[in-house]
Amino acid sequence: MQILFVKNMVCGRCILAVEHILISLGIPHHDIRIGEIHLCNSLDEETKQSLGTELETIGLEIIDTRLNQLIEKAKQLIIGKARNEVTGRDRDSTLSKYLSQKLAIEYTYLSSLFSSVEGRTIENYFIEQRIEKVKEMLVYDQLSLSEIAFLLDYSSVAHLSSQFKKTTGLTPSHFKKIGDARMKALDLV
Repeated sequence: MQILFVKNMVCGRCILAVEHILISLGIPHHDIRIGEIHLCNSLDEETKQSLGTELETIGLEIIDTRLNQLIEKAKQLIIGKARNEVTGRDRDSTLSKYLSQKLAIEYTYLSSLFSSVEGRTIENYFIEQRIEKVKEMLVYDQLSLSEIAFLLDYSSVAHLSSQFKKTTGLTPSHFKKIGDARMKALDLV
């Protein structure tokens, strides 16, 4: 068995696209998760290169170094926490504690590593991911701003609005008027 880590794989559609590529290349696999492909067997270099080329056509990339794998895993965890897709104790713990526990690494080291590789802090990445979720919810127009603030664990609507304006340059109500023209794909955040 071999696990390949994949950069920019952030949603269910990515999983379906990767599965299609694996099937078309005849590569046996037993599981595909966000950021990971679990293969039945190790790949020879030629097949791995073919897979890499196919993944690149859809904006994905095989990650070969342990450092990049760690950063990608951290990004996946941050996205889940920012979008409030974690449960139990994970939901209640701080971002730093959550990442330290999930990655079994000291947060200060991870934070420094993340900043040097990504050119931004973990906190900035987290905020950008939260704001993208807020944008998505505003575009769907099914919840009020106070309901969105509650669902995403903002301390208040004012805090959400302030962070939204600081990140996007727009108020949430103005963004709602212009709609999804300002949304970004998660892998571009």
